[in-house]
Amino acid sequence: MFTGIDEVDWASLRHAYGSAEDVPGLLRGLASADPAERETALDGMYGAVHHQGDVYDSTLACVPFLLALVASGEVADRAGIVELLVSIGTQGASREDGAGGRLRTRAGVGVRAGAEVFVRLAGDADPSVRRAAAAGLVRFLDEPARVLALLRERCALERDDRVLHALTESLALFVRRHPGHAAGALELLTAQSTAPHDPGLRLAALGQLAGCAPERLPPDVVAVAIVLLRERSARRSLGRHGVGCPHADTLASRLRRLRPSDEEGSQLLRTLHRGLGDRLDERTALLKGQLTSPDAVDRCNAVWMSAGLFREWRADWSEPVTLIGAQLAAEESRLRDAAVSVLEDLFGLAAPAADDLAALVASRPELWVRHRERGAPALGGPLKALARSGDVRATPVLAEVLAGPDVPADLGRVIGHLGPGAAPLAPALRRRLGEVVPDSAGAFEGAVPLLSALTALGDEEAVPEVLRLLRDLPVRLPLRDAVTEAAVRALEAFGSAAPSLVIPVLRELLGTEHAAVAAGALWSVEGDASAVLPVLTGELADGAPRRRAAAAALARLGPKAGAALPGLRRMVLAEDLWERVSAAGAVWRISGDAEFAAPVLRTAWADHPRTRLTVTACLAALGPAGAPLHDLLRAELAARRRHLASPSGGYGSHDVLDDERLLRACEEVLGGA
Repeated sequence: MFTGIDEVDWASLRHAYGSAEDVPGLLRGLASADPAERETALDGMYGAVHHQGDVYDSTLACVPFLLALVASGEVADRAGIVELLVSIGTQGASREDGAGGRLRTRAGVGVRAGAEVFVRLAGDADPSVRRAAAAGLVRFLDEPARVLALLRERCALERDDRVLHALTESLALFVRRHPGHAAGALELLTAQSTAPHDPGLRLAALGQLAGCAPERLPPDVVAVAIVLLRERSARRSLGRHGVGCPHADTLASRLRRLRPSDEEGSQLLRTLHRGLGDRLDERTALLKGQLTSPDAVDRCNAVWMSAGLFREWRADWSEPVTLIGAQLAAEESRLRDAAVSVLEDLFGLAAPAADDLAALVASRPELWVRHRERGAPALGGPLKALARSGDVRATPVLAEVLAGPDVPADLGRVIGHLGPGAAPLAPALRRRLGEVVPDSAGAFEGAVPLLSALTALGDEEAVPEVLRLLRDLPVRLPLRDAVTEAAVRALEAFGSAAPSLVIPVLRELLGTEHAAVAAGALWSVEGDASAVLPVLTGELADGAPRRRAAAAALARLGPKAGAALPGLRRMVLAEDLWERVSAAGAVWRISGDAEFAAPVLRTAWADHPRTRLTVTACLAALGPAGAPLHDLLRAELAARRRHLASPSGGYGSHDVLDDERLLRACEEVLGGA
């Protein structure tokens, strides 16, 4: 297995962490008789030699030895090595240019040169090896007719459900890779999707057909899938672990609670959902069938996969959300935690579940605040979700939390979602802000959320406490800039109620690193362009964050900021995207020069979806003058996918909120126009 391993100059090769001189030890570890050593070695291979899917010169040098390891009947746990090989070889499909692309291509060539090993492994005595080898058979053996014959043979002989599911995936992969030979594979898949096959295999086949040959799906595919799901659940071993688990509040225990306890079932339904794509009526019906399953594990899986559906697509989700809310009454902690986690990130879209959230909050006061092992306490998920949904039943509970000994670090950030319904909290928020010690280590964590909440409420009576905080902040306070800017924005929101107190403080800040933010606030409070224009024009020559803030403030001055146009036009050519967008919007609002600014904003809109809220805000300020870009807003409103949707995931917790805000802003701009 290791013939020639010592002849390789491993020290001259590289992996993710430098010299590859430790790689021979990892390779030998894969063949160890000790299970722990084998697992550690495989982890090391993924961690260094194939780090996050990358391929290095040391990865290429490993391929012959990995092929020899999986071919040896003496090595245990070969399935993991087979999966590693398949992953390395699959990178050869990359079209990346440069040295990295060449390495990936060579990796694919190297694994393909040993493709015969996957033929032998497809019939291995170990089902986990057979399962892992199925994908390699299709990816690396360049004889379509032979591959199809092997897949047909393995489907007829195989009795292990997990291997059969892997073969089903391989058949779909074969269809995509070899469309000219697809007919036979599609016949196999279609046959697997019907009786008398096991319901799990039928679900797997339906999911693969949805992705590669949707025309072969039955017309009532959702009804069929729901029946199969419930038959599969009924057959599932009664000895499996339930969805409940101890409620220790450690990271490891929470991850265990949130992990699907039926990962295979979860994958089957995810594959079907993914294959159905934009057929949202069918996907909604399927999700509703999952959420009403008698089996709690099926419902838990459905809750988790609903999150991706909500984040990627725009639709009326009220019925599925209502059904997710119904899971909050479940006895199983894992199911309840999953429902809370999904509802937290839906903000206003969680309103159909508000009654269930309110009931849970009312019955479980111990869930109001989550005390973490490290760091400040945080709002409990049910209360956070209720407040983020905009339901005023959260207000009296938040008042009780504010009256407690510790204020959750994120409390201030949810209050704005309650709108005027949070007004009764203002006195307590002011009191809590008054308790923040400006020169303490926790000033940032204590002050910024409270300032955010008071700003959202427009609480004019908070002016004295905000000024106290600004005056007493020490120069060397960690994150002092963030606290100062939050305080200035609060004064901007309600400082006109006490201009004699606020204006002098803001004028003092014009000579500091907070000049741009302070000038914007001063303009809002005083409305004197002569006091702020020289400062803002000067700020355009400073670092990127201050230039952006200055451009945003200048835009609000409108035509009175004409003296700043030369600097803003230069800024439109900046390398930083956000600088270009801020400057272009300011030029348009100040000069009315749509011919200059509109192309910049149009390009940013198309290439960088995260700029769309900023661009739409600019168009709202322009009113009818923004018409040259109104076609973008109309297209956005017609789109079914959310503007930050990504098939590969990677969503942020505020992506749904941002998208809903974008839709409302587009409607308001077009309605006003």
